Amino acid sequence: MSVPTFQGAIPVLRSFDEAKAREFYCGFLGFSVGFEHRFAPGMPLYFEVERAGLKLHISEHHGDATPGSTVFVWMQGIEALHAELTARDYPNNRPGIETAPWGRELQVIDPFGNRIRFCESA
Repeated sequence: MSVPTFQGAIPVLRSFDEAKAREFYCGFLGFSVGFEHRFAPGMPLYFEVERAGLKLHISEHHGDATPGSTVFVWMQGIEALHAELTARDYPNNRPGIETAPWGRELQVIDPFGNRIRFCESA
């Protein structure tokens, strides 16, 4: 019997507005769209955003995810990410870097209440 192996996880975050989701994830955070899917025109959008090895799935489908979720992301280069985000003119997020016992965190909140905590280990 073989032992299971895992190849990573991709969080699914709930969205209610395609334009706001694209503005936040692509415009503000600098992600690129990996793929998009709708069952038919006018149906809810399910899409992937990716950046530097991090992939997130964004879904407008009822029941796919709970608004207000939190994703914790280990990373390197938190100062560079902070400088990049603060240089953008995004009116709803001005993240800072907080020091926690496990590392330095930069938290952003999307337009749907989902949080992404980027953390560089101490």
